[in-house]
Amino acid sequence: MTQRINYIQQSPELFKKFMEFSNALANSAIETSIRDLVSIRASQLNGCGFCLDMHVKEARIHGERELRIYHLATWRESTLFAPRERAALAWTEVLTRLPEHGVADDIYERVREQLSEKELSDLTFDVMAINAWNRANVAFKTVPGSADKAFGLDKANLA
Repeated sequence: MTQRINYIQQSPELFKKFMEFSNALANSAIETSIRDLVSIRASQLNGCGFCLDMHVKEARIHGERELRIYHLATWRESTLFAPRERAALAWTEVLTRLPEHGVADDIYERVREQLSEKELSDLTFDVMAINAWNRANVAFKTVPGSADKAFGLDKANLA
């Protein structure tokens, strides 16, 4: 795959601001392990190889088990995810692939059983961010693994 343009070089000020936004999410009410799962799942749904590669490596660095990463594509059938994680994954999927008539009340209510209003709000910002990153990297065909050294992802030892 050949990258189309380097959006970081073309729009450095916007990239910097968006990185600041994304970095602020590390202090959200949502734990790192769930943020990792959300980033991987949204990237799978959006077909973003760059982000999928990055977030799998981050998850491994953060201690996520390989089998849970393998099961993410079929999280509904897997017994490896807790109710809180399932709620976050359901919310991720519905916001990543918005239904024509919006988010159904039953989905919202199921998610609200597991997450506080603050957590749900913060999770929504997490989902917004990964979807935006996916769109930029899919649009410009960013090469998976091309930023490993810059982001310290070589520590995952998954090359």
